Amino acid sequence: MNLQSQSNRSVIGPLDISELHAPAPLVDFGSIKIPPAANLELRLEIEEGTNRVVAVAVDSMDSTLQLQAFAAPKSEVVWPDVRAQLTTSIREQGGVVEERLGSFGPELLAKLPIMDEHGAVQSHRFARFIGVDGPRWFLRGLIGGAAIHDPAAASIIEGIFRSAVVDRGSEPIPPRDLLPLAVPPGVVTPPRNLIG
Repeated sequence: MNLQSQSNRSVIGPLDISELHAPAPLVDFGSIKIPPAANLELRLEIEEGTNRVVAVAVDSMDSTLQLQAFAAPKSEVVWPDVRAQLTTSIREQGGVVEERLGSFGPELLAKLPIMDEHGAVQSHRFARFIGVDGPRWFLRGLIGGAAIHDPAAASIIEGIFRSAVVDRGSEPIPPRDLLPLAVPPGVVTPPRNLIG
C-alpha cells in the first residue's frame, strides 16, 4: 500500500484542484483547501518579522498537522531532496532523525531538541514529516502529538492530509517556493506566530 499511495495520489489524495470532479465544501486557504470537519481546529501560522502566512495548522484532539505547499517543476519529484535537507538540518540542530516507510511512502521520524533561553537542551519533542509530490506542487505535512505513536490518532491525521486539495494557480512561482496562503474570513482562530 505504501508505494501505491504515491502512484494513486490522484484517486486517494491529496488532490490537485483540477482533480476535484464533484463540488465539495472546502475551507479555502488559497493554495491549500481542507474539507471542514467536526473536532478540527484550523489556524494559520505566521512568520515573525514578515507577517507572511507560512502554514495551515490543524488540531485534532491531541494531534497536530502543519501543512505547507510548495511549487515544483513539472516533471520532477522534490520529496527525496527535501527529506535529505530536513535530515541534515535536524542533525545540525542536535536532533535525531530516522527515515522509514509510512502511509505515504518514505517519511521522517525526528526527535527534536527543545532549548531553554540559554541555549541548553531542556527536553525533546517528536515529529513526523510526510510529503507527497503532485502536478507542479509538493505538499509537506509535519505531524505532532498523539499521532506520532498512536495508530488511531495517526489514521485521523493522515486522513486530513489525504483530504487536502492543492491549488497551484497559474502564476509562475520558482520551484520550492512556498505557494501563497490566504485568510478565509471568519473561520480561523487567531494566528500563532512561529518561534525562531
